[in-house]
Amino acid sequence: MKNTDEFTERMPTALNNMMLDMLAAVARKDYEDRRRHQAQGVKKDKQEGKYKGRPIDKKLHQKIEGLLREHKSYSYIVDLLGCSRHTISKVSKEIKLIE
Repeated sequence: MKNTDEFTERMPTALNNMMLDMLAAVARKDYEDRRRHQAQGVKKDKQEGKYKGRPIDKKLHQKIEGLLREHKSYSYIVDLLGCSRHTISKVSKEIKLIE
């Protein structure tokens, strides 16, 4: 009788785990499908010349440029403006191309 009780206690847990695994797999497939469809749309728009990407924040770039010209560190700029190191690097490269 004890074995039956253990079995009946563990069965709902096993079923719950199986359902969670299945739902996670379905959610992952849905996510991947949406990403693939988005990438297809971007590729198509790029070919047609419609896709421009995210617009540049000119005010932020000007602030970064000013701070870089004052020889401020990347870490200081990140803390001050809340931007990424990559954005600072992009602005830095643009400055070097201009000069």
